Amino acid sequence: MQTDLLKTFIEDDSGATAIEYGLIAALVSVAAIGALTAMGGSLDTMFTTVSTELNSAVGGGGTGGGTGGSTGGGI
Repeated sequence: MQTDLLKTFIEDDSGATAIEYGLIAALVSVAAIGALTAMGGSLDTMFTTVSTELNSAVGGGGTGGGTGGSTGGGI
């Protein structure tokens, strides 16, 4: 009786499959984090450059401002 239970336990590999999928998910997560971290500096530089070019093209000093918007009154 105990030998049958032990034999069934040894032959069951469903837990190993779940562990393999978990390891694959962890590996993909680590790769994604590494790629995004590596790209972070270049993306920051690119957006800073675009922002600077847009500010100089519009002639603004990057201070924001503006006169638009609603004051909540009226209609």
